[in-house]
Amino acid sequence: MQRFKLFIPLIVFAVLAIFFFVVQKQIGSGDYDPQNMPSALLDKPAPTFSLPDVQSGKVVSSDLIKNKIVLINVWATWCPSCYFEHPYLLTLAQQGVVILGVDYKDEPDKAQAWLREKGDPYIAVLDDRAGTLGLDLGVTGAPETYLVDSTGVVRLRYQGPLDERVWKETFQPLLTQLQNAKSGS
Repeated sequence: MQRFKLFIPLIVFAVLAIFFFVVQKQIGSGDYDPQNMPSALLDKPAPTFSLPDVQSGKVVSSDLIKNKIVLINVWATWCPSCYFEHPYLLTLAQQGVVILGVDYKDEPDKAQAWLREKGDPYIAVLDDRAGTLGLDLGVTGAPETYLVDSTGVVRLRYQGPLDERVWKETFQPLLTQLQNAKSGS
């Protein structure tokens, strides 16, 4: 028994090495994406909300996005990746993409300064200081973006900053499909 105890660290190391090797192979083959965690909301209704707008202080409800295809973008001024993502959100808004912002666990005055300085791509920015909407969405961090169809159902969740590649590969095909389905109905 004493000799077996000597091999325990080696056995633990071997098991961990095999685990990491398998995960690395999955990442390399594209079968595993650590950014792509499943959402409990996928193909389910987006949570309803009633929160103040960061800019005006007026209460904004989920009626604002009713019957619209919309991106719900969760961001914060404390989020380094949000700085990278923001210019591309401005581009999308200029192209007519409807984006609802959720200022997640942040201070409204900092968000207002951010939007004044960097531009405002949003139809409204919800003040989610307490993180309640983020919790309802299943947010694990910022930025996260949800694509909600015109019936209010979450069709896609993306964790991480949006850029042109992510947009074209992940969002655009589904958005086009949703727009075609909406115009056909």
